[in-house]
Amino acid sequence: MCVHPNEMGPGGVRNPDSTSYSGAIETAQEFGKRIYWEAWKRGWSRAEKKVVLGDGAEWIWNLAQQYFPGAIQIVDLYHARQRLWALARKLYPNQEAEQRRWMMIHQDMLDEGKIENLVSALGSIETGRVEITEEIRNKSAYFATHAERMRYPEFRRQHLFVGSGVIEAGCKTVIGSRCKQSGMFWTVRGANAILALRCCQFDGRFEDYWEARRA
Repeated sequence: MCVHPNEMGPGGVRNPDSTSYSGAIETAQEFGKRIYWEAWKRGWSRAEKKVVLGDGAEWIWNLAQQYFPGAIQIVDLYHARQRLWALARKLYPNQEAEQRRWMMIHQDMLDEGKIENLVSALGSIETGRVEITEEIRNKSAYFATHAERMRYPEFRRQHLFVGSGVIEAGCKTVIGSRCKQSGMFWTVRGANAILALRCCQFDGRFEDYWEARRA
């Protein structure tokens, strides 16, 4: 999703008609070119603030650096919270009250952008289980790596989005509801063809596409 500067309401409220869609089954590099082109069509060069929002996958940030250097990078807050919840469940299996209590403390650090404090708190956890120790190490590395992408209070002060819910909903609406129905089997070529048409439809470009074809 790209947001043009005049499509953002006060306080970071999104104009619901501002979303555009583009997607396919393709490699990360092909996808990078796709979103680069979509962003420029949407007025990227004129945007006062430029933001790339995604989860913690390394390939996303490699593409962001390659195609959108200088943009503010934000890790989706809800993906980051899920990482903490996964660790809470391993630390306290089948103990929901203990999980919630642990999350209240550590999620506050995350939400407040105090990532160094969070990493330190994770490092102080004592456990005799090797697999849990490894999980803690992995989670600590994840948060340390993305610390500057998790300064959520600062992002909110700038009226920037910190969640990718619109993108998740778009994937479900455009792709999942059409291509993941019971009993469906697709070739890559066939799936990409129907996805291209659905993106045109949801973008309001469906009739324009066929007018161009007729011409």
